[in-house]
Amino acid sequence: MSTTLSTPSLPKRTGDRWPAGVVVAGAALALVVVAAVLAPLLAPYAPDAIDLSASLNGTTGAHLLGTDSSGQDLLSRVLYGARTSLIAPVLLLAIAAVLGVALGTLAAWRGGWADTVVSRLTDVMYAFPGLLFTVLIIAVFGAGMTTSVLALGLAYTPTVAKYTRSVALAERRKPYIDAYRVQGMGGARICACHLVPNLGRSITGYLVVLFGEALMSLATLSYLGFGAQPPSSDWGLMVQEGQAAVVQGALLPAMVPGVAIALVVVSFNVVGVWAADRLDSGR
Repeated sequence: MSTTLSTPSLPKRTGDRWPAGVVVAGAALALVVVAAVLAPLLAPYAPDAIDLSASLNGTTGAHLLGTDSSGQDLLSRVLYGARTSLIAPVLLLAIAAVLGVALGTLAAWRGGWADTVVSRLTDVMYAFPGLLFTVLIIAVFGAGMTTSVLALGLAYTPTVAKYTRSVALAERRKPYIDAYRVQGMGGARICACHLVPNLGRSITGYLVVLFGEALMSLATLSYLGFGAQPPSSDWGLMVQEGQAAVVQGALLPAMVPGVAIALVVVSFNVVGVWAADRLDSGR
């Protein structure tokens, strides 16, 4: 289905230097992660603290990034919102990885009817708009971040399954697979103990690349009202809530979380593509 990603080890440096763009993007991501972890210590206010007398204030000494229409401090909300915005894509991709790797490995190993069924299923899911599929699941089970994570996890499963099948087909042709078969090792054991672990670097790199897209998909659902619900400080929901203030000339309530989303997505794409290339090359 098309939808509009183990932690990789640190790659070795080339020429004792990493690309400047990767260093900057990595530093930005590290800063966001640290800010999310230390949010209770760094945030000057509680994320849900309302002060109507400070409604739509600009940047001041008391509110470094301004306030929203309810007088809530935007810096505090962005810091706390980073937790949801970073953890939810990880859970989403964990679901997609478990299901997708299992299906892709099954299709590549068994071949025949199993490969045909999995391939046709992924083709059908790709032809179905991913966002519409997710919204249909949410319509049945109700809005909320948990439902959104589960729905998008299912939506990303065909993508991971298709990629896993492609790399598993090449891996199963290698001589060591035949060697284990000659030793009398069963197919399930070969896949679980040897084939899938050897695909780990490639799959991890692919999941890293998908992280930014997963974050953007969750933010989109929250913006549309299907994901996180008030009083959550999820970034996508903050953009939606701050949109009305733009008409009043207050740009910060929508711009601050929007910039945060853009920063993390771009940074993860830069680091992800570079890390995936290094992991695929086996360096």
